[in-house]
Amino acid sequence: MQHNVLILDFGSQYTQLIARRVRELNIFCEIFPYYNIPSDLSSYKATILSGSPFSVRAADAPHPDLSQIRGKMPLLAVCYGAQYLAHFDGGEVAPSAIREYGRTNLNYIDTNDTFFEAVNLHSQVWMSHSDTIKKLPTNGVRIASTKDVENAAYRIAGEKTYAIQFHPEVYHSTDGKQMLENFLVKIAAVPQNFTPNAFVEEIVAELKEKLQNDKVVLGLSGGVDSTVAAVLLHQAIGKNLYCIFVNNGLLRKNEFQSVLDQYKGMGLNVKGVNAEDRFLDQLAGIEEPEAKRKAIGRVFIEVFDDEAHQIEEVKWLAQGTIYPDVIESISVKGPSATIKSHHNVGGLPDYMKLKIVEPLRMLFKDEVRRVGATLGIDPELLGRHPFPGPGLSIRILGDITKEKVRILQEVDAIFIEGLKSHGLYDKVWQAGAILLPVNSVGVMGDERTYEKVIALRAVESTDGMTADWVHLPYEFLMIISNEIINKVKGVNRVVYDISSKPPATIEWE
Repeated sequence: MQHNVLILDFGSQYTQLIARRVRELNIFCEIFPYYNIPSDLSSYKATILSGSPFSVRAADAPHPDLSQIRGKMPLLAVCYGAQYLAHFDGGEVAPSAIREYGRTNLNYIDTNDTFFEAVNLHSQVWMSHSDTIKKLPTNGVRIASTKDVENAAYRIAGEKTYAIQFHPEVYHSTDGKQMLENFLVKIAAVPQNFTPNAFVEEIVAELKEKLQNDKVVLGLSGGVDSTVAAVLLHQAIGKNLYCIFVNNGLLRKNEFQSVLDQYKGMGLNVKGVNAEDRFLDQLAGIEEPEAKRKAIGRVFIEVFDDEAHQIEEVKWLAQGTIYPDVIESISVKGPSATIKSHHNVGGLPDYMKLKIVEPLRMLFKDEVRRVGATLGIDPELLGRHPFPGPGLSIRILGDITKEKVRILQEVDAIFIEGLKSHGLYDKVWQAGAILLPVNSVGVMGDERTYEKVIALRAVESTDGMTADWVHLPYEFLMIISNEIINKVKGVNRVVYDISSKPPATIEWE
């Protein structure tokens, strides 16, 4: 894989956004923790230092050795990075008189500097820091200011080193993408050759070289990631790819058969395994969300292992792991509190003895979709909303029963089909229904009811890292609510979730 741009992560909440903006310029980049700089930097054309929650003045401030980077390749230091270069090289960083947070405007820019080419005076930028650079580092030259921050941007004379105290990667910095392009393309001369077509050619060649004539087994989910991974592998190794689609009893209504039907005609070798009863038996009585995920993961591996053993001499397990999963596993903050277990991260039990291949591990979700389009995959399949690996089990709060699964499948089908028929499905990143562990009083006809409550959830996002609730039309919500209550036995109340991520998560469990 081409390298091109190295991003050193100091723990900023915006580090992934830097990578996203760089990728949007068709430039490949990778994120590494500041304490794990690659030993071989020969293939990198530029480095970007991220922001950080730390202060450079703190005793425990990140302090990497940049001797193999600084002055040897173009360097862009963002926020903490800019303060780091100043603090440790003859400059001065001090607490801000007031915390500099939010939108502001550049009231001075050096219009002769390439970094600000096609950037207008008074361009809006986003600040997020409590320290400020009082004195520039040795050979520092100021190239931008705001009314409150004199040294908003500077360069180092004699080097292709630039530093900015604002965040060009966030949406609120209106010319941020232009500045990144100026630095990477015009100053650093990084090639813009990271396109879906180029990725497909390169990864298929790599897979052919790595896998040779080995057999590979892949667990299909019917989702975008596993499907794109399967088609890439199929292009590389053909009939040596064995796909297994397991029905865990927690899929959407009729999804097991419809997904199998979708794969017909794609040339994939797919086997469907109905293990519904096996999963539901193991989930009986389990209420805690993480315990559900672990039970489902354990049974899936057992079922998958049984099927894999029926394939002679299989050597590899393929997974649809994507880049956000990888980044979270190497977070600067180290092992953090478990929010939830990824269904495709965490390794395999020793007894499976399979090597892992992950053709999508360097792609963000939107990039996976673009690669899928290049591969000619049906747009309807590529446009499918993300669906959790543990399926409806984490949308049924409390214990799992066959009856609860039936109720939620019926509700979910009404909601999703309603979004499609009203032209709303493609405007939503992810949607689903949650069965709450409470009953409410209702009236149907002349009878009093005491039945389940359903929460509907629809969010808009780019990659699932952050998400806003979707303002679905009231008329639509009224129609769907009435249809659910009238058609699904066991439900008498529907509510709509208006929480964003953060602070909430997309799923409830």
